[in-house]
Amino acid sequence: MDINYSKYLPLSEATFYVMLALTQPMHGYAIMQKVDSMSAGSVTLGPGTLYGVFGTLEKQALIVKVAEEERRKVYALTELGKVVLAEQVRRLEIMLSNARALQHAA
Repeated sequence: MDINYSKYLPLSEATFYVMLALTQPMHGYAIMQKVDSMSAGSVTLGPGTLYGVFGTLEKQALIVKVAEEERRKVYALTELGKVVLAEQVRRLEIMLSNARALQHAA
């Protein structure tokens, strides 16, 4: 897949965690709880932020609504979303590796 990642990356912290949570389909409230848990409380999403992220990710075709249960909309990553998330993780790993190398050199 030949992708121009500059259209999607870098992801904001909130967007990264939403996409990470959506490696399994889930609805908004479950995503908010999962993000809080995964980030050890360092990222707390409010409904406004979450639905703003949903709107952007849907327009970019990185997520898709897969079901609607009562009033809850269930979202999942698209194949493109999975590839973009993997590239963001690769970029973060490089950043972390560089930071650790500098800490050890000091």
